[in-house]
Amino acid sequence: MTYQLKPSFKMFSLNSNRKLAEEMAELLGCKLGKCSVSQFSDGEIQIHIEESVRGCEVFVVQSTSNPVNETILELLIMIDALKRASASQINVVIPYFGYGRQDRKARSREPITAKLVANLLEKAGANRVVTMDFHSTQAQGFFDIPVEHLIGVPILAEYFEAKGLEDIVVVAPHNGSIGRARKMANLLHAPLALIDKRKLEDSEAETLDIVGNVESKNAIIIDDLVDTGTTITLAAKALKEHGANSIYVGLTHAVLTGDSIIKIESSPIKELVVTNTIHQPKEKDSKKVTTISVAPLLVDAIDRIHNDKAVSPLFE
Repeated sequence: MTYQLKPSFKMFSLNSNRKLAEEMAELLGCKLGKCSVSQFSDGEIQIHIEESVRGCEVFVVQSTSNPVNETILELLIMIDALKRASASQINVVIPYFGYGRQDRKARSREPITAKLVANLLEKAGANRVVTMDFHSTQAQGFFDIPVEHLIGVPILAEYFEAKGLEDIVVVAPHNGSIGRARKMANLLHAPLALIDKRKLEDSEAETLDIVGNVESKNAIIIDDLVDTGTTITLAAKALKEHGANSIYVGLTHAVLTGDSIIKIESSPIKELVVTNTIHQPKEKDSKKVTTISVAPLLVDAIDRIHNDKAVSPLFE
């Protein structure tokens, strides 16, 4: 597909996921803008935009993933630099939104850090945010600027549909993922199951109950992200104990901290399907992990924004 870009269009990438940004630029048929990101000896970040952006509609690609605080600050400094260089429109493309899990006060005297990051982006000068799969969709309400909230479920559903699996059941590994799992189940025309995790009274132990029939079925666990790997591996073990035939996992964001890969390798999970919203170093490679690209989806969104077309078809 050939995209029509106006002369005012420019796209830049910072350090967190340059490979994804390069893939997006290739699909768009453009070159990434020239900028340098360096640090002073004490760790202060310095950014220099090496071409004119005056009057331009700029898109900046940066996942705010590990190291989260550094990537967020890089993005904020870049936005400030673009604003002071007289860019007419600053669109930030954040495939993975760091601090998205801190979206409410779970206990007294806790911050709502997702809202704080939203405030920082707006104050720095961002005019629009393009992101994928907030931990909670209501986080869109933290912004007073347009937010294009793309979802990974259709991409994952397309991948699993192409595998030609039979007797599928889509599984929500916890209560918070029911919405995503239901959407996947509708796309695959499959039944839905839920893993109900409860803490036993006067004990630190938890019990996992499965609501729905998974016996002799190919189970697909759906969630927004995998971090330590504990939730999905425990869910996989519970499904296996309840007679599931094979167990697949579909996720948008592969945070994968600590010994998560070891947990996944030693679990009953047959295949873990993730997207490339977060760049993965080689040491996190695994035969069980399959990565699919979100570049075509992000590029479609950028094209629609740039050419004043509806973005809503991408949510369907």
